Amino acid sequence: ERLRADLPLLRSQITLELGQAETAQDLLEANPYLLELDRAGNGAVIKVLSQVLTEPLPRQTAGVFQESARHPLLEQILLAASALVKVEGVHTEISGRNLSEALNASYRDGQPHLLGMLRRLPGTTASIDLQALLFYAKRQARQQQDAVQLVKQLPAALPFSSASQSMELGLGWRRVVQSLPASHRSQPLQVVVLQPKSGANGRVVVISHGLWDEPTSFEGWGQWLAGRGYTVLMPVHQGSDANQQQALLGGKQAPPSAAELRLRPLDVSLLLDAVEAGILLPGNSLKTREVAMVGHSWGATTTLQLAGLATTSAQLRTRCQNPRDPDRNLSWMLQCSWLEASERSSLADPRIKAAVAVSPPLSLLFDSRSGSKLTAKVLLVSGTRDWVVPPGPEAIAPLRQGTPMANGHRLVLADGGGHFNLRAPADQLGVPVLAPLIEAWINQQLKLPSTHRFDSGHWGNADLSLVDVTPRL
Repeated sequence: ERLRADLPLLRSQITLELGQAETAQDLLEANPYLLELDRAGNGAVIKVLSQVLTEPLPRQTAGVFQESARHPLLEQILLAASALVKVEGVHTEISGRNLSEALNASYRDGQPHLLGMLRRLPGTTASIDLQALLFYAKRQARQQQDAVQLVKQLPAALPFSSASQSMELGLGWRRVVQSLPASHRSQPLQVVVLQPKSGANGRVVVISHGLWDEPTSFEGWGQWLAGRGYTVLMPVHQGSDANQQQALLGGKQAPPSAAELRLRPLDVSLLLDAVEAGILLPGNSLKTREVAMVGHSWGATTTLQLAGLATTSAQLRTRCQNPRDPDRNLSWMLQCSWLEASERSSLADPRIKAAVAVSPPLSLLFDSRSGSKLTAKVLLVSGTRDWVVPPGPEAIAPLRQGTPMANGHRLVLADGGGHFNLRAPADQLGVPVLAPLIEAWINQQLKLPSTHRFDSGHWGNADLSLVDVTPRL
């Protein structure tokens, strides 16, 4: 019946009487204070109300809510929302089923927008606590502050220069897409293969994409590596790829299940098994006992699993239900959805010897005591402006718990890097931001005879400073 915004600092409230209002103008006319504010702001208030409350919602959104009902990912979203929005006059918590039914009812009544949906939810008043929103914003800023300070304390790596490294810009590559039968999947496993046209070094690099992503978002890295002699395998993790996202948004599938936490590493091990058996890339002399792996976001989590970090449910069970945890961030919604599979997802593959994990959700999932069991040397990369997987709790704090330099692991921060601008689409112009860094790390850990190594520097970027902050941890 009404929507109320609470402003504790001002000891004030703004109330919108939903009643029979059908437009933003109806809402304004029922609230003299907002109407006056709108006049003073030359129509700014009505513009916001229109965009938020009366813009049509896609019909398939109801299917998304219905398919996601009781799914851990939606439950985490509703938990976060519960700290912001309180519903009065209802005896049970709002669920995905309530949201789906309310949206369907709003369509039947010819009001397919948030205003119509709110009116059909159970309860009498929904109150938004803007002080809680401010708490969330300040927490996010704190989680990035440590990284911002660290990059100021150390010099950035020198930008990559082919001339300084006496290297050509690449030898060219061939691209094919192949399928492999996979007993752990309902469909064959697809893999994008990039092979060097000449100068192959016999080494394999696997690149794992993130949630609702695909190999094409990282083919810039793959092309760079293939052009320098590496054979690159880029699997499509079908249970959490871009196609799965489209099915979810179309209301046809639920979000990725916790089982994906196990299935993704199995995808990678299957590829390496197929290469060893001559099923994939027969006739190529490839060394599968010393493989490099690169991953972004959930793909980076997969990389850490295969590199030897053990997964555990300990923190997932104790911290996932507290929306005001000081370390809580957006990636916790995904990590908390993995609880069901967390005790069965320690799936190390000793063939992985070099690992690059870019922006991995990791703080809740992994057992911090398992770092000594890593079979690979890990380069962790995070952006100072990453709000999806913020660097403080998800990169800096976990590494500070160990001794990364003594163990050979490193943390590089991208000054100004976000969660998505570190990726490397296939059609990207110029040198992909992280490509020289990734190659330098792999060259060094796999002991290739190359002057382009991590320790020699010159793997930086002219547009986005890359800083090895390990000495300050």
